[in-house]
Order: sequence, then C-alpha cells, then structure tokens
Amino acid sequence: MTELDDYERFRRAQFLFEQKLYREAAVEAETLLGTADAVHGLAEVRLLLARAYFHSAQLTRAENMAREMLAERPEDSYAAVLLARSLERQGRDAEAAPYLERARVLGQDL
Repeated sequence: MTELDDYERFRRAQFLFEQKLYREAAVEAETLLGTADAVHGLAEVRLLLARAYFHSAQLTRAENMAREMLAERPEDSYAAVLLARSLERQGRDAEAAPYLERARVLGQDL
C-alpha cells in the first residue's frame, strides 16, 4: 500500500468517526494498522482506533489498545483517561482510579 493509500484510509477512518460510525471507523483503522508500510504516524491511528472502540462499546478492545499506548508512551495523558474510562464503563472503578490520577498529574482536566 502506498503512503497516499494509507493516508486516504486514515482520512476515511477519521470521517467515519466524525459521522459517529464508530464500528466502521474501527474497521478502517484496524485495516490500516495491519497493512501500513511505515511505523511513523501510527500513534494517531492507534488513538483513533481506541476511541472508536470506546465509543462503539468495545470496551475490552479499547482497554487493550489504551494499555498498549501507555506501554509505549507512559506520559500519554489521553491514553490514561481512555483506559480509566474504559475500565469504569466495565464496572472496574478501583482499577481505573490510578489511571485517572496519572491523567491528572499529566495535566488532564477531569
């Protein structure tokens, strides 16, 4: 796949997300992650995918993606929020608490 194809797929995933077609956006982002030629710029794709999972109530997938993002970039405050909210929606408030605190320390206004 060429860079332009990757870019077009990413823009399509963003468009679908903006249209609140979260499952469809997730499919596009998953495909892009599986076929992208370069590693550069994939953090944005992972974030979009995690958000699409969250908004389509695929909470375990959102949780796993947020954990991957935090493993790569522990200072990612938005990933910490996304993980915390995913855990909360699964009824795991105690597990979410440290991630909410991390997000606050990193500057998120919650």
